[in-house]
Amino acid sequence: MGSRITRVGQCHCGAVRFEASLGDGFDSIRRCTCSYCRMRGAVVAMAEVGGIRVLQGEAMLTRYRFHTKAAQHFFCSRCGIYTHHQRRSDTSLYAVNVACLDGVSPFDFPEVPVTDGIAHPGDTGRPARLAGTLRFIPADR
Repeated sequence: MGSRITRVGQCHCGAVRFEASLGDGFDSIRRCTCSYCRMRGAVVAMAEVGGIRVLQGEAMLTRYRFHTKAAQHFFCSRCGIYTHHQRRSDTSLYAVNVACLDGVSPFDFPEVPVTDGIAHPGDTGRPARLAGTLRFIPADR
């Protein structure tokens, strides 16, 4: 199990700034194959409810819900960058876009587990499963 870390982050234009407390640090990183996550392409890490504190620009955040309406996806209404979402499978957790965290890049992680969101446990009644692993292999410089 990772150790709790707290990072400050922001959207692309800086209108939204927030602080995220990641309960398992970056040990919880993942991507997902559901239709929305596949199109969004973000690497996320988990924060518990109360683990995200908007420091600036809360009024700039827009919320998007679809399908069961359980998950709430937040993004900046000015620049359109996805900052975080409340998860459908565990509404006590928020997924935070690691690319929004100061000093963090999704390319910092050589391997990112990818969950099978197409066969979501809430739709299938079966346990969550790993769909694969996304690998980043940097070119020699």
